[in-house]
Amino acid sequence: PAFQEFQWRFHLGFLPALAADWLQGPHLFQVFRSRGFLQTQIAALYSLGFASNLVFGLFSHFFVDRLGRRRSCVLFSVLCSLSCLLQLSRDFPALAAGRLLGGIGTSLLFTSFESWYVHEHLEHHDFPREWIPDTFSRVALWNGVVAVAAGAMAELLVLGGGPVTPFVAAVPFLAFSGIFAMKNWDENYGKRRSCSKACREGLRGLRDPPQALLGVVQALVEGVILIFIFLWTPVLEPLGIPLGIAFSGFMAASAVGSSLFRRGVMGGLQLQPL
Repeated sequence: PAFQEFQWRFHLGFLPALAADWLQGPHLFQVFRSRGFLQTQIAALYSLGFASNLVFGLFSHFFVDRLGRRRSCVLFSVLCSLSCLLQLSRDFPALAAGRLLGGIGTSLLFTSFESWYVHEHLEHHDFPREWIPDTFSRVALWNGVVAVAAGAMAELLVLGGGPVTPFVAAVPFLAFSGIFAMKNWDENYGKRRSCSKACREGLRGLRDPPQALLGVVQALVEGVILIFIFLWTPVLEPLGIPLGIAFSGFMAASAVGSSLFRRGVMGGLQLQPL
């Protein structure tokens, strides 16, 4: 019972943050185009968000460990709320600032929450390490459900108030996540080591051929995904396909793929990842 209660406290803080992130996905391209920007300018805005995520991601773990994992979760909520509200502007610099903050927030989203959980699970509650996959498998399942629902919700919001409405609707989810974490989670920190030392350790890992190959494959896969994120809206929109529903379809397919992978590796098929 204590473990289940701890799981729910984590889910209640993390899942609203994921919901806010998914709400911003279906209509971002439409927001920029409704402001009258050319596709090259929209590409620049997308690239700025990707670049800020990349640059901050190089030292995000170091930053989160020093600042505190709970504070980093709250900081994510603040930065992404500002990013969403900046989408209301029609000025290119304000939208660029929003993309910059959004990229940093996305990096915090996928580092601080899980780091906080693992530390609390092992160090504070002293639960068995073997129970960690159970929590993250539940997160993966609910994340798929939340993503599908967010796409449908975004489509309904756009029909009622335009493409920027889902970004405004994401702010209450972010506020709930940040306030819940501040009130119900304990603070924890990581090892205090220098950023340069951490970077040297990472670079030394590239000397191992399997690790270097894994990095190359992952970079290629992520590159294809980022190109797809930019292109799917201008490709599907002229066909009259509701973007929120299409997004929900993508997320449902992703959830099915994740479920098949888990069943293949951990279930009866006993497939082994290469």
